[in-house]
Amino acid sequence: MDHDRSSGEGVGPQEYTLIKMKVQEPYPEKLKSLSKYPIFLVAATLRPETMYGQTNCWVRPDMKYIATLTKDGEVLISTERAARNMAYQGFFEKDGQFNLKLHLTGQDILGAGLTAPLTSLKTIYALPMLTIKEDKGTGVVTSVPSDSPDDYAALQDLKKKQPLREKYGIKDEMVLPFEPIAIIDVPEIGTLSAVAVYNEFKIQSQNDTEKLLAAKAKVYLKGFYDGVMLDGEFKGKKVQDIKKLVQKKLVDSKEAFIYMEPEKLIMSRSGEECVVAHCDQWYLNYGEEKWQAQALKALEGVNTFHDEVRNNFQTTLNWLHEYACSRTYGLGTKLPWDEQWLIESLSDSTIYMAYYTIAHFLQGGTFTGKDGNKYNIKPEQMTPEVWDYIFFKKAKKPKSTIPTGTLDAMKKEFEFWYPMDLRCSGKDLIQNHLTYLIYIHCAMWADDESKWPKGIRANGHLLLNSAKMSKSEGNFLTLAEAVQKFSADGMRLCLADSGDSVEDANFVESTADAGILRLYAFIEWVKEVLANKSTLRTGKADTFNDQVFSSELNLKIQETKENYQNMLFKEALRTGFFELQAARDKYRELSSDGMHADLIIRFIEVQALLLSPICPHVAEHVWQLLGKTSSIVKANWPEAGEVNLTKVKASIYLMDTAHAFRLHLKSYMHQLQKPRKGADPVEKAEKPTKGVVWVAKTFPPWQSAVLTTMKKLHNEHKGLPDNKVVSSTLGALPELKKYMKRVMPFAQAAREKMEKIGVEAFDLTLDFSEQEVITTHQVYLASTLELENLEVQYTDSAPDKIKEDCCPGQPFITFSTEPYVTVKAINPVPASGFYTEHLKIMHGDNVSKLAARLAKSCRAVKDPRAVEFWRYEDTELGPRKMPEFGKPLSGKVLIEPNSEFRINEDCKDVSILVGKETYQIGSQIMYMVK
Repeated sequence: MDHDRSSGEGVGPQEYTLIKMKVQEPYPEKLKSLSKYPIFLVAATLRPETMYGQTNCWVRPDMKYIATLTKDGEVLISTERAARNMAYQGFFEKDGQFNLKLHLTGQDILGAGLTAPLTSLKTIYALPMLTIKEDKGTGVVTSVPSDSPDDYAALQDLKKKQPLREKYGIKDEMVLPFEPIAIIDVPEIGTLSAVAVYNEFKIQSQNDTEKLLAAKAKVYLKGFYDGVMLDGEFKGKKVQDIKKLVQKKLVDSKEAFIYMEPEKLIMSRSGEECVVAHCDQWYLNYGEEKWQAQALKALEGVNTFHDEVRNNFQTTLNWLHEYACSRTYGLGTKLPWDEQWLIESLSDSTIYMAYYTIAHFLQGGTFTGKDGNKYNIKPEQMTPEVWDYIFFKKAKKPKSTIPTGTLDAMKKEFEFWYPMDLRCSGKDLIQNHLTYLIYIHCAMWADDESKWPKGIRANGHLLLNSAKMSKSEGNFLTLAEAVQKFSADGMRLCLADSGDSVEDANFVESTADAGILRLYAFIEWVKEVLANKSTLRTGKADTFNDQVFSSELNLKIQETKENYQNMLFKEALRTGFFELQAARDKYRELSSDGMHADLIIRFIEVQALLLSPICPHVAEHVWQLLGKTSSIVKANWPEAGEVNLTKVKASIYLMDTAHAFRLHLKSYMHQLQKPRKGADPVEKAEKPTKGVVWVAKTFPPWQSAVLTTMKKLHNEHKGLPDNKVVSSTLGALPELKKYMKRVMPFAQAAREKMEKIGVEAFDLTLDFSEQEVITTHQVYLASTLELENLEVQYTDSAPDKIKEDCCPGQPFITFSTEPYVTVKAINPVPASGFYTEHLKIMHGDNVSKLAARLAKSCRAVKDPRAVEFWRYEDTELGPRKMPEFGKPLSGKVLIEPNSEFRINEDCKDVSILVGKETYQIGSQIMYMVK
């Protein structure tokens, strides 16, 4: 049973034909002690029809073999592993025990003459092959060099290499006279297919492993499905049609046995290698056509959440046939019609969820039901007729001592809760238990499809730090240890983030640590916001960023709900926590006028609710911080309001534009610092102070033609065809002839954009005004690019190069450095913590710009609005005079907020214009922070 295996779950038995090759007298020295018995070398084959072409058999000289005596009085020579399998398949007197006669090696039987079934040769010989494996078959291999590239290569090696024959005591007459026998005609290859591919692939010896694998791949399947027999009573018939007939002929004539062993290695939980055993056993015939058809129909109505799960179910339903449903040991329910058997664990418990619907009637709220129940129902009263009445709509009311009202109540309860909406289990159970669940539901409720399962969610296994959990290797973490180490919510956050699909999830401890920090930071931020709520903006929440943030909140509510409903917890965490936090951060960054109080409080509420299924303790704590009197578990899912997708797209456009501009600025600075040929290296290039953003109203005509054509192709083909079709279509347009070198790169960029955002990538205009979005966020863009001035212009007046690089949705920016004069800004207050700064003053600056510039260089200045600037009355002597104690502003004049700074770049002179009056500044000014 699968659950009793430590490895090899789902592996089934492989049927072989065990060919008996009788050892001819005189026997080899090692076998003479068994001369009173007929002795056979037995070889397991999947192709009994090829036995017509045997020319020899193979044994490995250094392999250990044993001779065993069967219940029919015959001696069989095989590996001990094969004998163990035979012992459980009725070959010997005692089930599970083989009758050992002697141990021997392959060397002991090399050169033995053999009589083999079906072949036209009277005698074949046991020859050495060094590549035989012990974990498959019997260790004895039949040789058919006409159709097996391996056999032909090994036979050729022996023929070509006399030293090899001498090494193992093989006489020339045992090898040299033997040639491949044509037995199968394979279309397109010939009657000696192994010989043909041996020559085609230029195989030199049996050690050319890769070439032999390629040769086998070409010959075996084609030989089986298309080959036609050339010899024997089945001459002229296709190989695939007579395989079973040849097997039956050999078995009936006692020249072969049916033998089975596992398809692959299976290890039991006790650490032993498993064998195939013939058992007296009860089977369920899952392959029965009507039942299988019901199961396939039921699967159509099951939500499997992942296509891979559905594909695995369909594969299982197609190959599953008889399955042993009982065993004689362990825990389990007795088989009703044969109580010496127990229902094995994978076949049991397939409809126990139906019992859950009425368990409270019978168990009285306890696990064992030892205290009875308030309905006073006894186990013996729950007869099959009672169960039928509860579970089947059309069942007649039974004769029972249970009151009719109680029976009806149980029936009503079952009808209310069933069918099963969701069953969660491991992906390894798809091929057995979960498929049986579908079958048994179909069998139980064959006439009531409404009771068939509605949802099955299969999950992968759990890795720890990208490796399989293993106590022996030390990579192991219990639930208790994980909670102690990361907290309950920290562990749950990391588990949710570990993976969603049927692929194995990966619990990474560093991710858990990072998750704890994120949760802690969120809680601390909530406390800080609530403590400073009065500083947040109030009134109408109607700015562009308010509307975007509100729409993103509503959008994340919708997406997270859908992800939870689809059991996609990693995706729910992404949309309901990470992306929601990112939306909050963006709102905070873009809101130069401050965040709105109502929106921030709603964000905190929504964040707590969306996070509560994964991190209930953190969510509950935040809920209480908000002053809520009831538990968050009693709160409803948040209502999603209107989502203004146009505003959201505009916001995404803004952030993408800012990112593109930052990359462009980095490239611009790199070019400035790159030394020109023959010039000295530039130590540090000066950052630009001004940017001009160019916005295109329309695409250039040739780009419009490309996008229009690609959109048309997309609609015609219900998807964009490959580049070959796109290229040929665009190449046929006369208006694109002079732009062909640029057409396909542009088309490829449009394709990549389409793969991200959909067919709207081919639109010629946007849903919003680029110029308006950028102008509204000039302050943000100037700040993120560290520019003093930012202008926005249409490309109508731009140079041709910029017009080509700019199109709707992709603005372009140019950088420049404006002239400036540097002055000293001194804070005259002792021990104030405000230091002397060197400020750049540009033509047209005002006090607010200068204050903002000072705040960037002096972090002690928290609010630029609190800064005042003062100039000397006497710009020549003022900086030279000793300041008066306690009168730091003596001899200074306040620079009015409406003053405009002027510079004379030639003489590095700064003045201010106040009204119509102009005053010189000199090289120093004072600043005070109120």
